[in-house]
Amino acid sequence: MPYIAVAIGGFIGAILRYGVSEWLGTWNGLNIATLLTNFAGCLALGWLNTISANRLPLHPNVRLGIGTGVIGAFTTFSTFTIDAWKLFENGAFEQALTYIWLSVIGGLLFTYVGYRIASAMTGDTRLKI
Repeated sequence: MPYIAVAIGGFIGAILRYGVSEWLGTWNGLNIATLLTNFAGCLALGWLNTISANRLPLHPNVRLGIGTGVIGAFTTFSTFTIDAWKLFENGAFEQALTYIWLSVIGGLLFTYVGYRIASAMTGDTRLKI
């Protein structure tokens, strides 16, 4: 059953990811769709892990389906690395380093924000996964 939950969630996440890519595309050579998708995924996963640990205990298969399936397929580290590599290859070193910096720092920041939102909802200020 866990495999089915991840597969269904993965299908949903992949379709959402493709839609966002088509909708947002790139901006000034940066793949803004990947950047914003990864930020949204970090926020969502931080929130999900905290809320399901503190307030809304989810069945493990549901948590897998949403976290690993939907959010895992929605975000993508591999696309991020290819985007950065293409910028380096094209000589856009400053853009590549900015994109990498924004992705890593932004991802950590949005994960933290997700934890804080869920913590505020539950009244528990301890960050939990």
